[in-house]
Parts: sequence; structure tokens; C-alpha cells
Amino acid sequence: MTDSDTSHSLPSSPRKRRGVLWAVVLLLAGAVAAGIWWQGQQSGATGGDAAKQGQPAEGAGAPPGPPVTVANPISKKIVEWDEYAGQFRAIDSIDVRARVSGYLESIHFTDGEVVQQGDLLFTIEKRPFEIALNSARAQLAEANAQLSLANRNLKRYEKMREGNIVGESDYDDRVEAVSAGKAAVAVAQAEVEQAELDLGYTEIHAPVKGRISRHEVSAGNLITGGYTGDVTLLTTIVSMDPIYFEFDVSEANYLAYQRAAERGVMPSMRDNKIEVFAKLPDEEQWSHKGSLEFLDNQVNETSGTIRARATFSNSNDAFTAGQFGHIRVPGSEPYEAILLPETAIVTDQSQKIALVVADDGTVGVKILRVGPSYNNMRIIREGLAPTDKVVINGLLRARPGSKVAAKMGSIEAASQETAAE
Repeated sequence: MTDSDTSHSLPSSPRKRRGVLWAVVLLLAGAVAAGIWWQGQQSGATGGDAAKQGQPAEGAGAPPGPPVTVANPISKKIVEWDEYAGQFRAIDSIDVRARVSGYLESIHFTDGEVVQQGDLLFTIEKRPFEIALNSARAQLAEANAQLSLANRNLKRYEKMREGNIVGESDYDDRVEAVSAGKAAVAVAQAEVEQAELDLGYTEIHAPVKGRISRHEVSAGNLITGGYTGDVTLLTTIVSMDPIYFEFDVSEANYLAYQRAAERGVMPSMRDNKIEVFAKLPDEEQWSHKGSLEFLDNQVNETSGTIRARATFSNSNDAFTAGQFGHIRVPGSEPYEAILLPETAIVTDQSQKIALVVADDGTVGVKILRVGPSYNNMRIIREGLAPTDKVVINGLLRARPGSKVAAKMGSIEAASQETAAE
């Protein structure tokens, strides 16, 4: 081979190699595409068969819905109760004051103790009043002596008048002297009685049984007594058993009670002692039973309420005068009511609804008209039947129109089931 041949063959060799390389690349690409197509055909056929095998048989049911607990509402005979806030008042509340003025000599009670009617509470210095009594008795004795002398003179003048020894005017003077003597005796006797009364008032006794407050004045102080003016307050006593509970009833409720009494379905609040129940702010149960026995004679023009009063036994000192509490009064005649727990009632804008489940598991909606609470339940006025299956647990899983897997439960266990939700 000549140099000229070599020089012509070298440039052509790289071009041939590139052409061969591209041919190999195209061949491999075609082989890969064919392989992918073939694999797709095989997997499609296999997948189709698998899909056919995985399809549910014709007529099979849909998968079950989410689980919920349902229960029939409680149906029982109840009496609705109206609740009011009020205040306990002592039947007797007495300000103890002295009827005479003087120095307070001694105190005979311990602050805050229970005193019996007639117990000695205070003693005022007696000596000035004993002196006044002795003086009044002396004046009475003098008046009696003057009256006795006037009577003797009158008898002498009566005899002399019969013999015309004395004139008629002298005789009349003796008659008037007797009358004046009788009047003087009466005045002196009244002064003695007043002095005895004042002396008795130096001992101040408990007018009623009750719990006494602290003493307002210490022994040794001068106190002012009497019936008017700035009379010194010594202490106070309040009775304990029984005790009043006073509260205000709205005019609307008062009218409802009146209409019910006119229909004969409830006793009159004025003419009967109606059984009521009370509880203190820290109590859960209405464990204190009393009787409603007083209704005021007019409605308050400012508040539109009427004052009512119940009486409760307080033998165990459960209540203290001035203490606040709550009372419930029967607000209806006994009737058959439908009750639901508050947790089973849903608020939808301005409506109250309950979710119910049909026999086929479909969730439906019942619009409710609710009443007041009753023993931690809610009275359902309208919208629910005793046979309805109400969702009491799983409300978040129930949607109107959807299907659920309903399990029967009980209203009593609703609170526990809701807590576990």
C-alpha cells in the first residue's frame, strides 16, 4: 500500500465506526421497546384476570358503615320542676336592747352560742332602781295615810252636817279631800309599779331560743335604754329551727301556676302546703324537703315578681340565716315525658336535632322542641317517639343520609360511651 492509499483510507475509518455505533444503538432501542410492549401485554392480561377475580360477586352488599351506639329515649312519668335562687331567713330575728338606761354590770353568755328562751343575758346595775322603788313605795304609804285622814274627817263632817253644825261648803271640801286622796294613792301606786318594772328590766333575758351574736357593749359601759330614740344595741338573736327560704317567682310562672290550679291539675300555691326541695350551692342533690306555705299579696311593680316563702326543718343546723341556696317547685302536673341526655342533642343553628338510625342503618334527622332539664336529662316536648333509635355515641361518625353499623346501648351508659369517643 502506498502512502497515497493510506492517506485516503484514514479519514474514512472514524465515519464508519460512528455509523456502526448508531446502528447498534437503534437496534438496542427497538429491542427494549419490543420487550416493554410484550411485558405490558402479559401483565395486562394477568391484571385483567386478577381484576376479574377480585371483583365482588354480583349481588354482594357494600362494606359496613362506621360503628355508632343507639338507644331508645327514656319514657317515664315525671313532674317538671322550676328552680329559683333565694335566701334563708330566720323566722325570728331580734335586736336585743335595754329598756332602761344604766351601767352594764355583767354579761351571762358566750358569743355565738345557742341560748334558750328565758336565759339571762345581761344585768344592768340595780341599785339606782331599787332606791327608786323604795321611794315610790314611801310615797304610796304617804298617800294612803292622807287618804285615811280625809276619810275620817269626812265621817265627822257627815255627823255634824246632820245636826246642821257645819255648812254645806265645809262638807263638800271634805268630800273633795277624800277624792284627791284616792287620786294621790293611785298615782303613787302607779309609780311603784313603774319602779318595779324598771328594776325588772335591769335583767335582760332571751326572748326566743336561737343562736346569739357577739355582745356589742362590754360590761362597765353606760347604755341607753327606752322605747324610742338612740337606744343601745346589745346583741342579736336569730331562731334556727325551723327556717324560712324566700325567693321571687316571675309573673309569667305565677300566672302558669294559677291557670294550672284553675284546671285542677295542680294545687293552689295559696291554699295548700306544696312540697318543695332545696339545696345549698355546694350540693348536687335536692336532699332538703320543705313546704311552700306563703305567697305575697301583690306583684312587685318594679321587678315583675311575687315573693314566695317556704319552710324547712333545720334541726341539724344545715342552714344559716342569710345563706343563699336554690329551691325547686313543681311546675307541672305528672305526665309521661320523653327524656334524652344532653350529649345526644345537636344544635344546628337555631334548631335542636337528634340523629336517628333506621332499620337499614340509614342515618336520619329529627327536629326537636326541647323543654327544661330533668335529673341531668333534657325533656323532649316534640319531635321524638319512644321507639326511635337515637345516636347516643359516635355522633361525629354519623352523617345524615349515610349508613352506619348501629349497636344498641342504654341511656344510662351514654356518658361513659361519650367519654370514650
